[in-house]
Amino acid sequence: MQPKCFLNRGHAGQVLAQALMRYAFRKDVLILGLPRGGVPVAYEVAEALHAPLDVMVVRKLGVPGWEELAMGAIASGGIRVMNEDVVLATAVSPEAIEQAITIQQKELERREMLYRGHTRAPQMTGKTVILVDDGIATGASICAAIKAIRSQAPGQLIVAVPVAAAET
Repeated sequence: MQPKCFLNRGHAGQVLAQALMRYAFRKDVLILGLPRGGVPVAYEVAEALHAPLDVMVVRKLGVPGWEELAMGAIASGGIRVMNEDVVLATAVSPEAIEQAITIQQKELERREMLYRGHTRAPQMTGKTVILVDDGIATGASICAAIKAIRSQAPGQLIVAVPVAAAET
């Protein structure tokens, strides 16, 4: 795919939506955005496709002292994805990993309540789910989201991001 420049997340979503127009007006399509950056992108996709929009909350597990470096991620349903290369390279102890998971699990639950209140997550079984984020760096968050969605047996899962490293 040809590299593109985007004005902002909204513009990136509009460009993604054009690539996804074959899913427009379908009753089985559900758009899920990863908060925070993926939601503005997903909003534009959902609007263009006339599809419902919801959130897929995941939490990155940052390396202690280097929180921006993902050693893994978690998602609802007890989903855990670890980047073993990062864990080994940074020598993170199992205790530190469990502590990070405990902290991020509480934050994941808080954010789900904040975003949804008492409304349940949407039903995904048999649906075409389009998972949208604003980009992929290490891939930990998107992998956790994919694993969580697959556990709900969608008919099809599409990952749509405007920016990702070639090796990712």
